[in-house]
Amino acid sequence: MGNARIVPANPDAIFLPYQGRWIADEARLKLMEKSRQIGISWSTAYAAVARTGKQGARHDQWVSSRDDIQARLFLEDCKLFTGVLNIAARDLGEQLVDQDKKQTAYVLSFDSGKRINSMSSNADAQAGKRGGRILDEFALHPDPRKLWAIAYPGITWGGSMELISTHRGSHNFFNQLVREIKESGNPKGISLHTVTLQDALDQGFLYKLQKALPEDDERQGMDEAAYFDFVKSGCADEESFLQEYMCQPADDDAAFLEYDLIASAEYPSDVDWRAMEGGTLYAGIDIGRKKDLTVLWVFEKLGDVLYTRHVEALQNMSKPDQEKILWPWIERCARTCIDYTGLGIGWGDDAQRRFGKYAIELVTFTPKVKEALAYPVRGKMEDRRLRIPQDSKIRADLRAVTKQTTAAGNIRFTAERTPDGHSDRFWSLALAIHAAAGTDTAQWRPLSAVEAHGGDSSDENWIPA
Repeated sequence: MGNARIVPANPDAIFLPYQGRWIADEARLKLMEKSRQIGISWSTAYAAVARTGKQGARHDQWVSSRDDIQARLFLEDCKLFTGVLNIAARDLGEQLVDQDKKQTAYVLSFDSGKRINSMSSNADAQAGKRGGRILDEFALHPDPRKLWAIAYPGITWGGSMELISTHRGSHNFFNQLVREIKESGNPKGISLHTVTLQDALDQGFLYKLQKALPEDDERQGMDEAAYFDFVKSGCADEESFLQEYMCQPADDDAAFLEYDLIASAEYPSDVDWRAMEGGTLYAGIDIGRKKDLTVLWVFEKLGDVLYTRHVEALQNMSKPDQEKILWPWIERCARTCIDYTGLGIGWGDDAQRRFGKYAIELVTFTPKVKEALAYPVRGKMEDRRLRIPQDSKIRADLRAVTKQTTAAGNIRFTAERTPDGHSDRFWSLALAIHAAAGTDTAQWRPLSAVEAHGGDSSDENWIPA
């Protein structure tokens, strides 16, 4: 279609203003920083069909989605718009697009001779292919910088590259691109679009949403202000809301664990992470009662990698009711570390009497013990020896932990208390990592030794990070 503009036949009936501007933008490089669930991927599918299906179209489209499910959903949106635009297309299903690397894509073929190829997030799948690029949820890819490096050369002979994403921390390459545009003169010549939840609401998003919702949905009676508060109240914390809905990346300099580091440890969203594979189980339990959660974290150790197999968060439950859930898991685990602070003292004593002192290690949280627990979490992530679920509450707990240095030079790990606890998932994870480390007698020492010897890393009783 050359450089012909893409204009919907009836834009008011289909697209909101921010969607229409994104569709009409023909920049070679364009970037959308956006709120979640405001219809940007949907409108991008429309533009992809209009470009690729018109007679005379010059380029295939190569779409990179977060996972296999999203890749299929994007193609379903494309199929919908072939009807809207009255463009003939054939759904070829899943096709092999790289014989050597065994890479597949969901393919929509047009009479123009061009195709839309929708793939999951493997950056290598973009290598050696010519045509337009649509990189959806760009910041959520395991290595956004690598994805850019491989995808960008593909538009040398024509086509555009579109980056669409919410933010994932201030250190993420996506945010570096945004800052380069805003603060450094935009040397790459990227066309930037920014749409927050508030922007979308101001441009008619809620009206469109309510037309699509069932009549009895609670959001039907809301105005824009009420809906904004409704979304905000459902987020894990303030940081999550600002990042996911208001285009404000979380500050990676303030948190102990950067978003990219956490993301590198997360299972793909389409993986059944609870499936056991015959390895040895280890657990950590952080004890709570009313304000804080009791959290059980169970790892399966396979080789030198710890795979999360179960996470259980309990709140406002009596000790006997919690034991009915926790005791069977402890029984299955080779070793369990239990928080032995405050309420945890009674729990720990009961657990040791029931399961034995070797199976249960009691851990009293002190500043030095917390330091000894926290660093292995980071180390396992950096070494790619830890797998955790993709879960907003887990991510929020991991992000909430900060490392602070006191005036006396001591390290303290702290977390702001929220209605959902006090980073209890982080500490249960840390306890489970220490429980699993107990199998390596050359490295493991009881955490009580850290306090007894002052946390001196030169001491023979120190626990290496």
